[in-house]
Amino acid sequence: MRQLFSVFLFINIILLNSCDDGDIITVELDFDTTFEACEGANDLVFYKTKDDPSESLSLLLNNVSLEDIFVVDATGVFEKTYTISSTNPFNYRTYSDESLPSDLFCNTIPNSDVNITEDIETTSGSAFLTTVLTEDDNDGIAAELEDINGNGDLEDDDTDGDGLPNYIDADDDGDNILTKNEDPDPNSDGVLSDALDTDADGIPDYLDEDDDGDGVNTRNEENDSQDQNPANDITISEVGPDYLNPNVLTSVPATAYREHTIIQTYVITITIYDIDLGIIKFDNYNFGVLDDSSTTDSRKVTPSFP
Repeated sequence: MRQLFSVFLFINIILLNSCDDGDIITVELDFDTTFEACEGANDLVFYKTKDDPSESLSLLLNNVSLEDIFVVDATGVFEKTYTISSTNPFNYRTYSDESLPSDLFCNTIPNSDVNITEDIETTSGSAFLTTVLTEDDNDGIAAELEDINGNGDLEDDDTDGDGLPNYIDADDDGDNILTKNEDPDPNSDGVLSDALDTDADGIPDYLDEDDDGDGVNTRNEENDSQDQNPANDITISEVGPDYLNPNVLTSVPATAYREHTIIQTYVITITIYDIDLGIIKFDNYNFGVLDDSSTTDSRKVTPSFP
């Protein structure tokens, strides 16, 4: 998807012999809605490029690192306005090359094969950067569907009381069988009314601490090995795991929860304000969303066992 923005090209009124206010020509710079980043020893460059014609926009931030902008507050947000200056310049460049290399801004030594035809820099204006962290358990259920209380607050929905809200809890009922393996949404349509309910007690397996209704909690049906995985404890192979077999009542009390992996996604956006490049002016420009592998991460946590 591409995004268009209009810039005003002010032509010198003497050269054009035009009216006193000057002629205004609207030019469209057709860049993608994403941008990339390159990190140097003491600075960070955000940039976007395009071909046909070959152009680039870039913002250099001195004494800033990617690590700095990933440090979010308790609400999962980082916000900061950077003043564009001689040490934090914003550039618009054009090139005679038909296409630009992918490492245009990431080489310590400038690429000698690239031919810059125009390099316009501004040292005024500002850049507002926002980082928003979202976390998810990747359990096959969209986060908004894990609002069990229905009050719009995902933080107070913790079915198993392990300290992890359901939307970042890969095992919502604390039975040591991952939610995604308990068929919460068999046909992947976002409707959970058809979730697997082995014992037909009206509680879907992914929220049921005793899946087969035999009176022995699923996490305690580990008669072969206590490895926080009842799925591999099988007494009758024809039937399957003991936790789904109501005729096997062996109970070996669990002593721990299994480790959880929480997926982290950082969405970083930049808006540029009050840019004056001489021939190009705009009050605000949505620079886009950072496209970088570092915006996806994960963390691991093992809840305390009661």
